[in-house]
Amino acid sequence: MPRYKLVVEYDGTAFAGWQRQAADRSVQQALEEAIARFVGGPVRVHCAGRTDAGVHATHQVVHLDLDKPWRTDTVRDAANAHLRPEPVAVIAASEVGPDFDARHSAVKRHYRYRILNRRSPPALSRGFVWHVPWALDAALMHEAAQLLLGRHDFSAFRAAECQANSPVRTLDRLDVTRTGEEIIVVTAARSFLHHQVRGMVGTLMLAGGGRLTPQGVRDVLDSRDRTRCGPLAPSGGLTLIGVDYPADLS
Repeated sequence: MPRYKLVVEYDGTAFAGWQRQAADRSVQQALEEAIARFVGGPVRVHCAGRTDAGVHATHQVVHLDLDKPWRTDTVRDAANAHLRPEPVAVIAASEVGPDFDARHSAVKRHYRYRILNRRSPPALSRGFVWHVPWALDAALMHEAAQLLLGRHDFSAFRAAECQANSPVRTLDRLDVTRTGEEIIVVTAARSFLHHQVRGMVGTLMLAGGGRLTPQGVRDVLDSRDRTRCGPLAPSGGLTLIGVDYPADLS
């Protein structure tokens, strides 16, 4: 039974998240239904990261097993043909060995968060940015972000419903830069807790607005108290932009 790796992008606005839901439309459901239509039977796809409702992806990675071999360009093109008009596209398809697992083989995940920092609301990027109309100091946000790097208990930024066995994670990257009216937060780690990125961004926003010092952001982390976390940044500003795998599996 051949195994395929797909790179998928999607606009998460209209979906209830990646994972199949009892009633609401999900990205997983859209992709599984599209592939099932051309292979002639049900399929199950497994992803690298289960994104929340409203979260986007430019580089989600999934794997699936099919009953017979297919050309990889056929898998890509047929999936896309049956996905229309869903805002989901298969960017690449490749055949991988049975040891490849989109989730468990991943060694790092990369996310980007976009903040539109201007007085006027967005017209063209609505649903893809967090509009913050008051002035933010991106340099101060970056300074605070560096105090969160490393291996820590991230309970302060963890959703109450998070099902991870441990709140300890190793944060490899958390960079904040400004490009014109946008503030971009890029982060990377092997794995993240549920709502961790959005919680960190909301807390960094407080630092950028002068409501927390950089040390104050670190104090939130050290408190392990999620009631001290800043506002949860809206899901629409968040995009999964990359997943890394060992060279012998990618």
